[in-house]
Amino acid sequence: MLSQVSAQGHRIIVERFGAVGARGYHYRLLHSLVTDGPASQAALGRRTGIYLSDLVGALNELESAGYVQRSPDPADRRRNVVGLTERGRERAVELSERAHAVQDELLAPLSGPEREQLTGLLQRLWEHHRSGG
Repeated sequence: MLSQVSAQGHRIIVERFGAVGARGYHYRLLHSLVTDGPASQAALGRRTGIYLSDLVGALNELESAGYVQRSPDPADRRRNVVGLTERGRERAVELSERAHAVQDELLAPLSGPEREQLTGLLQRLWEHHRSGG
């Protein structure tokens, strides 16, 4: 059941984000930069769970659109630090609103307390497996 609901959620995300020329990776990256601040590409990959090959492509798209900027890391000039632009902050807000709407659509049949319980349980599962379980 988890896999089937996940597939439905993914379908809705692809449709809703695609309508504004975005992808789920874009939201995850922008949200991470808003929440946790600038980071190296490797750190962003760890924070978001996006594989490096997919991460570089998504960052290229975000940079081309003017949402992020890469600059040399002052501590290690071989590495880039990715940061948000003002336009990227605005895009993060827009995509966050869409993500909340997607969650509302996906969880529509559940009451408020049921939604809280489900998201709490999913959070516990995610944290367990993220930490190596």
